[in-house]
Amino acid sequence: MVRPIDREDVKKRIDAGSAVVLEALPPSYYEEGHLPGALNMPLDDIDTLAPGLLPDKQTEVIVYCSDGPCANSGIAAKRLEELGYTNVAEYALGKKDWIEGGLPTVSTSITTQPTVA
Repeated sequence: MVRPIDREDVKKRIDAGSAVVLEALPPSYYEEGHLPGALNMPLDDIDTLAPGLLPDKQTEVIVYCSDGPCANSGIAAKRLEELGYTNVAEYALGKKDWIEGGLPTVSTSITTQPTVA
């Protein structure tokens, strides 16, 4: 059963490196800003990405999305359990709560090189 987790416990696990943190939003949202160390696992890609990102099904996994009304984290956490993951937590208040707590996010900038004709 997916268990809830709050901001303080998420921060402790990130600081300790004791859990894999997954953002269940499309890549554009992830690139704008995500929790430190979080990996991107959009809903449509869970079945294909989970085996590579989470080879050990006993690994502690924390799934989050944008905020409380966002259902992605709950859907993703449930799907991970259906795939056999046994230690899944949902940070339901997500990125909004994290930022409101004064905690940092990480942005991923994509640099493109101009093409020479």
